[in-house]
Amino acid sequence: MTELIRLDQPARPAAARPWSVADGQRAMMSGFPTGVAVLTTTDHDGTPHGMTISSVCSVSLDPPVLLVCLRIGSPTLRAVLNTGRFAVNLLHGAGRPIAELFASGAPDRFDRVRWEHDTSDPYAAGPHLLHDTHAIADCEVSDEHRKGDHLVVFGSVLRVTPFPDRQPLVYGKREYRVWPVGPDLPEPATSPA
Repeated sequence: MTELIRLDQPARPAAARPWSVADGQRAMMSGFPTGVAVLTTTDHDGTPHGMTISSVCSVSLDPPVLLVCLRIGSPTLRAVLNTGRFAVNLLHGAGRPIAELFASGAPDRFDRVRWEHDTSDPYAAGPHLLHDTHAIADCEVSDEHRKGDHLVVFGSVLRVTPFPDRQPLVYGKREYRVWPVGPDLPEPATSPA
């Protein structure tokens, strides 16, 4: 039986664990480089919402599904759940200022960037940061699952808009880099049979 998700209640605390476990997990995950994305949506009156996310991954190709993890209590999460739609804007190599702006929570962040949202387009699920991305996925919420202080939101992908000439922005060890990050690795030697 699925538990009713109540966003107005705090997350249930995990069993008592030393804080060092959370610190260790944070340090471990900083060594796991990932792409940088800004999730965007609008509320019912058209007001844009958005936040920088690093917890995004492909779940399925048939059907196409992504998942994102959003903090409980976030105004962006509230708007996503109210409209049932969101866009994942994967930032290109020069997108660090955009990542930092949308991570800051600045209330005027959409006034400080160029964005487009064609409300007549049935596939446009959220504002597009066209000038700052290497790809955009428009998604419709298909499921959600609360885990700790975050909600895992599954999005059925309605459309992908790629910009293949732009290099991705990656984040790891608390630093931004442009992909490719380093020199190509040599081909592995073949193993004896």
